[in-house]
Amino acid sequence: MHDLGAGFSYLLKGQRWVARHGKQYGFGLLPGLITLVLYAAALVALALWGEDFVTWATPFADDWSSPWPGLFRGFLTAVLFALALLLSVLTFTAVTLLVGQPFYEALSESVDRDVSPDGTAPVSHLPLYKELWISARDSLRVLARAAVWGVLLFALGFVPVAGQTVVPVLGVFVTGFFLTEELTSVALQRRGVELRDRLALLRSRRTLIWGFGTPLGLAFLVPFVAVFLMPGAVAGATLLARELRGEEIVEAALDEAEGSSR
Repeated sequence: MHDLGAGFSYLLKGQRWVARHGKQYGFGLLPGLITLVLYAAALVALALWGEDFVTWATPFADDWSSPWPGLFRGFLTAVLFALALLLSVLTFTAVTLLVGQPFYEALSESVDRDVSPDGTAPVSHLPLYKELWISARDSLRVLARAAVWGVLLFALGFVPVAGQTVVPVLGVFVTGFFLTEELTSVALQRRGVELRDRLALLRSRRTLIWGFGTPLGLAFLVPFVAVFLMPGAVAGATLLARELRGEEIVEAALDEAEGSSR
C-alpha cells in the first residue's frame, strides 16, 4: 500500500513541478494538442461510418429475421467504438511523446537537474533521428504487448458477470502499466536503459507503477484532460524513474514547487 500511495504522489508532484515552470508547461501542451486533433478526427469518422463498416463486414446477417441483424450489428458497432477508445488511450501517450520528443526530453532533463543533489541530469549523446527511431521502435513493441492484452480482455469480456465487473478493472490496471512505461521511457531511454530492462524494472515495483499509472489512465479517458496532464505526467514519470533507479531526489526542490504553485 505504501508503494501505491508513493506512485500517486509522484503523479501529483509532477503536476506541481510544471505548475511552477509555466514556459515548459506551455511548450509541453503543443504535442498533445496536435495529437488530440488527429485522434478526435479519427473517432468522429468512426462514429459516423462505423455502423456502415460493420454492416459491410457482416453480410451473413442480412438473411436473419428482424430484429437480430440490427441488435447484432449495433452490439458490434459499440464494441468497435469501445476498442477504438481503449486503443486511443493506450496509444495517445506513445504518439504524443513521439511528436513532442524534443519538448519532453528538455522537460525531463530540467526535472532531473532540479531534483538531483549535484544539479546535473543524464544526457543522451545520440543524434535526434536515432532517438526518434528508438522511441518509435520501442513504442511499437510496447503497443504490440498492449494489443495482446487488449484482445485477451476483450475475449474475457464475454464471460458472464466477471466480464462486466472484474475485466474492466483489470483493463484499467493494464492501461496504467503501459502508460507508465511509455512516460518513464523518456527519462530511462536517456539513461541508456533498453526496453527489456525497462519492463523488468517496472515489473519489480508493480504497485508503485499502478499507483502512478492507474489514476492517470482513468483521467486520460476524459476528453481533453490528457493534453493538459501530459507535461506534468512526463515530469512525474521522471521522478518515478529516479525512484526505480535508486537515484536521490532532493525533496526541497519539490516543496519549493508546491509552495510556488499556491
